[in-house]
Amino acid sequence: MADIRHLAMFSIAYLQDPGNGKLRHEEQMLRSEFERRGIPVELYTIKKIQRRALPLSRLTFIAGDMDAMHGAMNQLQIDTPLPDDYPDCLAPFLRRRIWRDVLGDVEHRFFGGGGPPVFVKPASRRKSFTGRVCGTAGDFMYLGGTSRRQAVWCSEIVHWRSEYRVYVIDDMVVGVDHYDGSPDAVLDMATVESALGAYRRSGRAPSAYGIDFGVLSNGETALVEANDGYALGAYAIDAKPYADLVCRRWNELLATSKV
Repeated sequence: MADIRHLAMFSIAYLQDPGNGKLRHEEQMLRSEFERRGIPVELYTIKKIQRRALPLSRLTFIAGDMDAMHGAMNQLQIDTPLPDDYPDCLAPFLRRRIWRDVLGDVEHRFFGGGGPPVFVKPASRRKSFTGRVCGTAGDFMYLGGTSRRQAVWCSEIVHWRSEYRVYVIDDMVVGVDHYDGSPDAVLDMATVESALGAYRRSGRAPSAYGIDFGVLSNGETALVEANDGYALGAYAIDAKPYADLVCRRWNELLATSKV
């Protein structure tokens, strides 16, 4: 259940300070919610993670970017979850062809005159470039010195009328945020619920996560991508459900700690 028990167990919350004097939106929300619930908050920089200078334990919460969270997991001997942007069980909800490839092979095929433009994004945790449509020589030039041996996800080009993030804790949708396109193109929530049910039954869904859906030009609701909950970006979701979500996921990960 999404309730304060996910926060109550923590003795302190460590929130990442990017070092420019301004917290990210996500950490701002978490600080206000932890303080509202009487849980002490302490800021940290990435250097403290790199030096293992934070006294992390099963009683501490931590939030930050991917590098910070993976460093914390390493310190606590938690296996870092593998990226799972397109779970196999959700393939019927993609409404488009998606496949893994190598960036250099995609580029070679393009310059060899084979195939239409495709949307390309990194398949690893470390995002060396932002996903983009590659359909001209300039698109590949934009990627500059990115290793052409890098694994990537490729998707056939579709037109999204709108895109939304759905926030999920266990079996409950706790928020839906429109983040791109026309808000008049609304999700078919029956399709969303069907996808969430398939994800849960597969055994691959985290306890708390974000999952993006959009409305295609033909009016169909389709999966954009799934996102793990431990370093989840937030849009307009309220502080309480967002804090419940990331704390639920962190509790799940803490349960696998080997220290």
